[in-house]
Amino acid sequence: MYTHKRNLDGVKSTIRGVEGFLEVTIVTLLYYFIWRHGYAEGTFPAYYGNGKYVLVGIYAMLTLVLFFNYDGFKFGYLRLSNVLISQCIALAIANFITYWQLCLIANVVINPLPMIVLLVIEVVVALVCCYCYSVVYHRLYVPKKMVMIYGSSEALTLKLKMDTRSDKYRIRKLISVEQGMDYICEQILQYDAVVINDISAEKRNDILKFCYRNGIRAYVAPKVSDIIIRGAKSINLFDTPLLLVKGRGMTLPQRVYKRIFDVVVCSLAMVVAAPIMLCVAIAIKIEDGGPVFYTQKRMSLDGKVFDILKFRSMIVNAEKEGHSIPATDHDPRITKVGAFTRATRIDELPQLINILKGDMSIVGPRPERVEHMEMYSREIPEFDFRLKVKGGLTGYAQIYGKYNTSPYDKLRLDLLYIENYSFMMDIKLILMTIRIMLKKESTEGFDKLQELERLKQEMLDDLNREKTEENQMVTSGK
Repeated sequence: MYTHKRNLDGVKSTIRGVEGFLEVTIVTLLYYFIWRHGYAEGTFPAYYGNGKYVLVGIYAMLTLVLFFNYDGFKFGYLRLSNVLISQCIALAIANFITYWQLCLIANVVINPLPMIVLLVIEVVVALVCCYCYSVVYHRLYVPKKMVMIYGSSEALTLKLKMDTRSDKYRIRKLISVEQGMDYICEQILQYDAVVINDISAEKRNDILKFCYRNGIRAYVAPKVSDIIIRGAKSINLFDTPLLLVKGRGMTLPQRVYKRIFDVVVCSLAMVVAAPIMLCVAIAIKIEDGGPVFYTQKRMSLDGKVFDILKFRSMIVNAEKEGHSIPATDHDPRITKVGAFTRATRIDELPQLINILKGDMSIVGPRPERVEHMEMYSREIPEFDFRLKVKGGLTGYAQIYGKYNTSPYDKLRLDLLYIENYSFMMDIKLILMTIRIMLKKESTEGFDKLQELERLKQEMLDDLNREKTEENQMVTSGK
């Protein structure tokens, strides 16, 4: 059974690779056709010989790299809409770069219309491919019958999240770790996969070893210490393996070139964003005459407090006496202009100024309000680990989390960024931010969090009822 599952995974990966290669080949051939027939003969005279193969190869490689790094090949793994948006953005970037490449070759600014037509056709091709490939994936991949082993009621939230992807995960049974290893192991053998969440290290290790021994797939929700170890360096100087955890955040060279990157990119972004920011500022002023900007005390690197800038999206004095009142999806305090700026994330643009000042970085853990940091740190002592790097305009938790993601999940996501930081990761997260801006679910408010808590409480009530019935049956049997 174990060998069959491993081979099936290999087959799925191979199929996904073939599908990706086929799609890149199609869009490359489309590019070649538009390039040769969309422009007058003689526009690129030196490249109508063997040079055309070089240009076509560069376009194919550029598209391949952008698709790969932007999750454009994760058919079935991500939602269809996510893969499609990723591919469309990757194609837009590839065509934008290629257009200026062709202008350089022609030594003149050429007509962009053929490249725009190419992009439209490629988007249609991407839609067809993503849909067909997703259908193929779900035909080959039947969702696994899963059991979740949990330690506390907070761990049940993960079950509700995984239920939203019933095309991939189907948790059929919930078992508390308190029910004992004998019962847990007996139940595990009846399922294809196990989800292990919020369990002590000793019991978790026992369950993991049992799953490994029996070839059963295990999904583990990592603790903070697990994420720190993932970023550790292996030392093999002795016959006992060692893992080195430095715990210093980024190195000095990393901080220097990250700062240079922030200044260069933000300076260019300010040129593009300045007209938009001016229009928004005027609209805010016209609507109610109140201040354009809204400031909050936020905490960043090493606990430094600074004033974060935002375009004001609520009525004046929306937070009376300085108390934080989280906004809901249809909050009456949100102004008309504010509803638009919040939906499009334009209200965050003034933070480019914070980045240029050095208060923030483009990518990093989202800086929290001072009072929130104090509250979360009391509940989760490790929460201040996020302060090992500068807060960011976007970050790992913003990409892979939601507006209502719990503080502990935010911490785990942000530590994944801190412990695995690289320049290429920053580039990828910046590109993926564009995709997140187009997703509605990433802007879910706290009213959705209340709904999640209600569903979790219903699940707890059902589990307690089942335990009571089982105990009654055992008692009556005796």
